[in-house]
Amino acid sequence: MKKTKLIAAIGGLGVAILSVFLIAADHIDAPAVALTSSDIADFYAFEGSNPNNTVLIATIQGPLTAGNVTEMATFEEDVMVEFNIDNTGDFVEDLVIQAVRRGDSMYFFGPTAPAQTGLNSEVQVTGPMTSVKISGVGETEVATNNGMTFFAGPRRDYFYFDFERFNQVASGAVAPEGFLPPDQATDFFEDLNVLAITVEVPNSMFGTAPTHVATAAGLVDGLPDAYNMWVSTKRKQ
Repeated sequence: MKKTKLIAAIGGLGVAILSVFLIAADHIDAPAVALTSSDIADFYAFEGSNPNNTVLIATIQGPLTAGNVTEMATFEEDVMVEFNIDNTGDFVEDLVIQAVRRGDSMYFFGPTAPAQTGLNSEVQVTGPMTSVKISGVGETEVATNNGMTFFAGPRRDYFYFDFERFNQVASGAVAPEGFLPPDQATDFFEDLNVLAITVEVPNSMFGTAPTHVATAAGLVDGLPDAYNMWVSTKRKQ
């Protein structure tokens, strides 16, 4: 199969993943790619219902209003979503899981070592491959392979944020009261959707998590072992 060169369309979002829930948020912060399959909304990484697994979720092209806007939203065939895993602690990807749409399905490659690191990528067609039919609104099509589970399709935006209260706090209108408790707050994203790509992976496929030590990036001694993970989108060139 012909290899395809891709180059980063937008800066990725990343976290260090421990045995807790972690998130990075970036809704429509890149105007040049807003509301396209290159536009990353959030990246989530958390322990699965099986504690030996990790769930990775990339949400893109949000926020989408309910109804026709969500129903018409699609993954672009010339955009690859790439989950990056650093298992040596040098903040360079050692493994990738790539998601590429073809027709009505999402094809996943990996986890496997990338042909090159950084902004440019090639689809790793020689690595493990799984496809899943892209779900429509109200559908949940999943595929499993080698202990992994895969999904791609629209979902309610998982992110929670009281945007109105944030503006009040930022302007000083309600200082020093700060944010409201959940039972009084208004979730700006409650009725909004995203396109989601989800992979659940056995931790054994990631290798041994690196030990974090003090670095120029601000990490401190004593942190538990943790994988560095981030997601990026790359457009075919």
